[in-house]
Amino acid sequence: MPQTAADLLYLESVGEECAAAGAGARELLEQLAPGIEDRQHPRDLSEGQRLSLVLAIQLAARPLVLLLDEPTRGLDYSAKALLIRQLAELAGDGHAVLVATHDVEFVAGLADRVVVLADGDVIADGPTADVVASSPIFAPQVAKVLAPQQFLTVQDVADAMRSEP
Repeated sequence: MPQTAADLLYLESVGEECAAAGAGARELLEQLAPGIEDRQHPRDLSEGQRLSLVLAIQLAARPLVLLLDEPTRGLDYSAKALLIRQLAELAGDGHAVLVATHDVEFVAGLADRVVVLADGDVIADGPTADVVASSPIFAPQVAKVLAPQQFLTVQDVADAMRSEP
């Protein structure tokens, strides 16, 4: 999925786009961006809604390899959480998921490995916790606030609190 998601939309309505994508696309769209009517033209949607539509179309296909460029731009917190669950499910089923993003909170919730690039050079490469927590620039907010502990997400903190005696 390219950074400009609208490049993948070519039909006259949201309903037509979802129907062409096949089973599950409409349901995924409703979860990612509730309330979009089938009769709306994709070009009339907000940037986040267009992104949600393209994500729904791509995720419904359950591709063996999924390449996403900035997939969270314009998504709210609940849509990001749903996207994380969908991508984690695909990865868990053996699909390859590669994401290019600046959204470290998203990375912290999804990735098991991170490669940080700058001007085409690899700056860091390794397990997510090691790479993002080791740099104040790349660390998610939870890691910054709770350093030196190795928490990346609010869920990590909640899980640790539940396991404490």
